[in-house]
Amino acid sequence: MASLCSFLSLRPRAAGALARTAAACTLAALLAAPAAAQTQIQWWHAMSGPLGEKLEKLANDFNASQGDYKVVPVFKGTYPETMTGAIAAFRARQHPAIVQVFEVGTATMMAARGAVYPTYKLMADAGEPFDPKVYLPAVTGYYTDTAGNMLSFPFNSSTPILYINKTLFKQAGLDPEQPPKTWPQMATAAKALQAAGVACGFTSQWPSWVHLENLSAWHNVAIGTHENGLGGTAARLTIANPLARKHWAMLAEWQKTRVFDYGGRQSKADPKFFTGECAMSIGSSAARAGILANSKFELGYGMMPYWPDEKGAPQNSIIGGATLWVLTGRPQAEYKGVAKFFTYLSKPDVQAWWHQNTGYLPITQASYDLTRAQGFYERNPGTDVSIRQMTLNPPTPNSKGLRFGNFVQIRDMIEEELEATLAGQKTAEAALEAAQKRGNALLEAFEQANP
Repeated sequence: MASLCSFLSLRPRAAGALARTAAACTLAALLAAPAAAQTQIQWWHAMSGPLGEKLEKLANDFNASQGDYKVVPVFKGTYPETMTGAIAAFRARQHPAIVQVFEVGTATMMAARGAVYPTYKLMADAGEPFDPKVYLPAVTGYYTDTAGNMLSFPFNSSTPILYINKTLFKQAGLDPEQPPKTWPQMATAAKALQAAGVACGFTSQWPSWVHLENLSAWHNVAIGTHENGLGGTAARLTIANPLARKHWAMLAEWQKTRVFDYGGRQSKADPKFFTGECAMSIGSSAARAGILANSKFELGYGMMPYWPDEKGAPQNSIIGGATLWVLTGRPQAEYKGVAKFFTYLSKPDVQAWWHQNTGYLPITQASYDLTRAQGFYERNPGTDVSIRQMTLNPPTPNSKGLRFGNFVQIRDMIEEELEATLAGQKTAEAALEAAQKRGNALLEAFEQANP
């Protein structure tokens, strides 16, 4: 086009024709010029399957809402793999702007001085509205510093709940509208289901999160000193307590007859529930999307069971899931886009859609109110159980949450010891004592590195 315009401009032409030629050439040049490039923002995450698809939709919808930035989600494996991969990438200066980190990585991220761009500062620097008060206190308290500043952006917060196969409950003559409320009731229902031909009573996701961390909060029992680590790095584990010993010992007893059937760490037990091999499962409230996508039975919901002889139970459960951490060392233009993306994710309609389609908690009061106003809970009875469970009672120092250093590794140790208990290799008491001793050695090392 440039050579043709140059050629035309050299030919003798009338003034009007020359003007028209110049205008045409200018228009052609504008059309031929490349559009201003979007700023790309990499977002490393740990969601696959139905949840990964919904995460991709959030990014695509944000990208379609404006033309300056493009958020590019990149699946990096499990939560531990995503976190360790991001740390390694940061050291190699090949890291993303945003990384999704699960809740037990919070203390590690807080200790990564110079690596994290705190969310409250990012939003202020970018001039984006950000009021921590609009987020649910049970969520924000987990991810703020001692001054109340939010260090990461709340994204997918969940809590463990009870799921039941209502179809199998009916076949066994059990009331599908009355899920078990206590652990003894769980055992009674499991035996009735087995008598009706069901192979296993119940299974569970995330063993440490469910059967130690939330077990303790639900019964208002501490699992560590210094408010479960929220009060500082001098915290030490106190998990070898009577409640945990009783619970682990009973799980081991139930395992012998498959009243309880261990399915592995993280969410590896899911197929046992999807296929109807087990009639009940305790798992993340966000497991709902995967259950609905992979099963054909009628699904029911209940709160976590509790031990009725424990004073103060049930109290309230604590959150899991993850937040979005922003890493330093990226071009400044990316951070403007990250801030706008966080503003987009905070919109009530966006949060309500995410909550309704995944089972994650609505992280803002406005998104919860909108979901209720839209009649979602009326159309889907039981889908508000996670919120009711989280807010059942005002949190105590034992049930606000936890924040231990090196807890990714400590959780692995806890689950190793639980597996030894279930296999009959150790008593519950010996396993918990070992997990406490091993864990406290890591906490001591963390405190020395982060005084």
